[in-house]
Amino acid sequence: MFLSHRRAVNAVDENLLKFHNLEELILSANQISKINSANLPRTLKVLELCANEIVGLQNLCSLPPPELQHLGLGYNTLLGSSEDKYLTAEFWPNLLSLDLSFNNFTDLLGIVSKLATLRRLRTLVLQGNPLALIPGYRGFVIDSLPKLCILDDRNILPDEKHQFHGLSSKPDLIGNKAQLVVNVGKIKGVPNPSKPEELESGPESPVITYSYYVTYEFMEREEAEDTNNSEVIKFHQSQMVATPNSGSPPGNADTGGSESSSMSSLLKQELPANRANRHFTLRKHWAETIECSHRKEHVTGDLVALKAFLMAGTTVTVVEEKVLSWPIAAALAEDAGKKRKADKGKAEKGKPKDGGKGDKQKKKKESPIELCSEPPLLRSLGSGHVNLESLLTGDQLVAMVCDFGVLITEETTQPPSPKQKDAKKSKDKNKKTKTGGESPASQKTTVAVKGIGRGRAINISRAPRKGCVTEMHNKQGSASILHPSSCRLRTSIFVALIQQGT
Repeated sequence: MFLSHRRAVNAVDENLLKFHNLEELILSANQISKINSANLPRTLKVLELCANEIVGLQNLCSLPPPELQHLGLGYNTLLGSSEDKYLTAEFWPNLLSLDLSFNNFTDLLGIVSKLATLRRLRTLVLQGNPLALIPGYRGFVIDSLPKLCILDDRNILPDEKHQFHGLSSKPDLIGNKAQLVVNVGKIKGVPNPSKPEELESGPESPVITYSYYVTYEFMEREEAEDTNNSEVIKFHQSQMVATPNSGSPPGNADTGGSESSSMSSLLKQELPANRANRHFTLRKHWAETIECSHRKEHVTGDLVALKAFLMAGTTVTVVEEKVLSWPIAAALAEDAGKKRKADKGKAEKGKPKDGGKGDKQKKKKESPIELCSEPPLLRSLGSGHVNLESLLTGDQLVAMVCDFGVLITEETTQPPSPKQKDAKKSKDKNKKTKTGGESPASQKTTVAVKGIGRGRAINISRAPRKGCVTEMHNKQGSASILHPSSCRLRTSIFVALIQQGT
């Protein structure tokens, strides 16, 4: 055996021919772009070239070792379907095992027809190639290569052979498009946004509405099939207005210095090399458990781009949308004028003859107050990465609960009115006269809390009990910390690869 692993080998010279009895040659994880088979000993039975930079097989197949039983070409990412013509019995008559994993082979029918000439082939690895994403891939390979025992590191069972029998004779059933289904389940741990000061409404107070949704990314070139009429929106930065992201959970990036960022920067997560579409679940009102009930089927024919996307993964974000709707001043003035005229008419005419029915008719004719909505204010409550690479290695489903941790929120409050200040001062004076001053245990202590802001002093009145909400105050406003036993922000996502070859 000759072993060279991670030694920056970039060529194989004739010195190898000195090893007259060499049977195994492992050159994995080097920088070999091409290999001259004339320099390989004729006694070789195992040749491992995994994780190199091989782009073509022509030089390797010019004079291949005749007794070779295993050929490893996995993770040579530039190796594609144009090279499948070299994977035949003409070059490898005694091949028992072939590893082509994580390359760029896309032509399933083409490569299977070439591999069918390898009569002694028993072990084959094709996972990680774009063609492995095609529905029916495994069944078609199993039925086309009946002597195969292991496919993608999984034994081929008799039940599988029976299930897929006859599929190789129906190549028209094998398409060239991949299908994935994305399900977004429940959101838990979102704090109730309603506050007492917001519940008090007046003629000039805004109507505040909150809604919540989940976003995830998918590759740009796709043919999306919506199965539940949910929103499919390609992200346009010009349509989004955002508030600073002060609620990012600990451990996320940009915990400091991100308060002036907009939603455009907030949603600029690290994406795959190609651009991505951003998909939105339906907007839902607050609940202790928010049911997203989102299901979407994604279809794409660009298998190479899909492979790159799955290797990079996707980003899931829980977004809070706040909308302020203000009464239109003109409508208020008009309604006030109508009311004054009606009151004047009543005073002059006295009690109406119709017994008061006229008032009801006038009230019906009064137009409702029109509201003018501001652009939505968006805030990320949590964002996390979902690893999808296992869909390339044979898994049919990625099921994950995204745990964004303890949600820390911070927002500026309105300054108290003069009356409230006077009332507070009088309460403080009365309290001091009764107690004669504060005990050391009840005195406030100043601490720095990570995630609330840099360099700000925060006063905590007392140590919080487990599971409670602690109110904090600083010069910027107020904030509340939700302790782990009280609330953790979570959402569930399921991504399934449709891979049934029936």
